[in-house]
Amino acid sequence: MKQHRYRITVEHLETSHGEVLSRDPLVFTARNHDDLFEIVVRSRAITGLSNDDSAAMAIGLKLLSEIALENRNHPLFSELHEPIREFITKLKKAHAASLAS
Repeated sequence: MKQHRYRITVEHLETSHGEVLSRDPLVFTARNHDDLFEIVVRSRAITGLSNDDSAAMAIGLKLLSEIALENRNHPLFSELHEPIREFITKLKKAHAASLAS
């Protein structure tokens, strides 16, 4: 399956107590069969969440679901397949409804 490739960078801005820590960013590559930028745009249009929360939810879901899909026979992901599928189906229906209105 052809996939998009992404570089994911996570920078720690401050602790829960407001302290600023000096840490190197966490950087890794990830693959996904979808265009994550398009997914974030759609997510922001339908979730009713803030732009940051909507992007975080969409990216987190897509990263997890891609790994779960690629490792579908791994016991770690056995209980996640159905709930992830149901959640993504719900999001797609919300997106379709937003386009119809």
